[in-house]
Amino acid sequence: MSLPLPALARIGSYTLRKHIGGGKYPLVLMLEPLLRCNLACPGCGKIDYPDAILNQRLSYDQCMEAIDECGAPAVSIAGGEPLLHRDMPRIVEGYIAKKKFVILCTNALLLKKKIDDYKPSNFFTWSIHLDGDKGMHDHAVDQDGTYEVAIEAIELAKSKGFRVQVNCTVFDGADPVRLASFFDEMEKRGVEITLSPGYSYERAADQEHFLTRERTKTFFRDVFRRGNGGKAWTFTNSPLFLDFLAGNRSYECTPWSMPLRTVFGWQKPCYLVGEGYVETFTELMEGTDWDQYGVGKYEKCSNCMVHCGFEGTAASESIRNPLAMFNVGRKGVRTEGPMAPDIDLSNARKAEDVHSTHVERELAKIKAADPDGFRRTQRAA
Repeated sequence: MSLPLPALARIGSYTLRKHIGGGKYPLVLMLEPLLRCNLACPGCGKIDYPDAILNQRLSYDQCMEAIDECGAPAVSIAGGEPLLHRDMPRIVEGYIAKKKFVILCTNALLLKKKIDDYKPSNFFTWSIHLDGDKGMHDHAVDQDGTYEVAIEAIELAKSKGFRVQVNCTVFDGADPVRLASFFDEMEKRGVEITLSPGYSYERAADQEHFLTRERTKTFFRDVFRRGNGGKAWTFTNSPLFLDFLAGNRSYECTPWSMPLRTVFGWQKPCYLVGEGYVETFTELMEGTDWDQYGVGKYEKCSNCMVHCGFEGTAASESIRNPLAMFNVGRKGVRTEGPMAPDIDLSNARKAEDVHSTHVERELAKIKAADPDGFRRTQRAA
């Protein structure tokens, strides 16, 4: 990952200091200041809420408090669609003023209209949602024409001096040949790639097209094989995480490395699994029974190989064993030979369907705080 030197120095020194100190610590704050979006992707579990919840926003002060609470050196702002938040330029400026590295994720539909509200910085990057080539991406978001809008936005942002990357989520049924060609196209455009398999959110409309662990490993080996072990492309992901995707490493996740602050509060236990919400980051870290979650421990985690759960593990290994990271970076991801033994899934506890209780609790809070406004929202729906 080729971060600007000022951001790289701050993130690197923070990580090394925390690792030496021991204990659990966050690397990236995952922030969802709203859940409303201008797309309805079938694989998304973030937007299927009543309007009373979709109308909620984290304030500027709440966003600043979140980074101060957790102390992470970087923040990834997603949603929903963050550019729908009227205070987003101020929020980004506030984080940059704190010398936090900001990744602003967007589907790019509003970027042309909003881009002049932002300024290039060594501590800022646009992350454009692109799940492959035109056919792959437009199918993934269920709306024609979005690929061309995103490509136009990428070129516009680069022309204005912004750092730009694409966020590519891969689902079952993707073609490794087409995905490799898409990576070639991004490399020609000088755009880095954040890569991850999709996660089967409970509320996602499409529950049939999420990769299992075995298919994930086989698929990414096939992709990386077409790009000299992945060396043909520039990823924001660490080499060890890419090696993990190809089945060459057996990792347990590090769910606290990328904690999520959303309109509900701090999500337990991680960005992907919503088992409850607490008011403070301290409650999240000290009140979560971390041993109850993870691959082999909990059914909802069984097929997860997503970057926000495992990049933290890869980062820890890179500190313990920098030679391993260097070797994968130099030689590329191994795409042939035996895979690392995987974690036994047979003893994982059964999944609990608890999501509806969070929705009901939040609606009750909204109604109690503003009964008249709640009734207006319900009538409008």
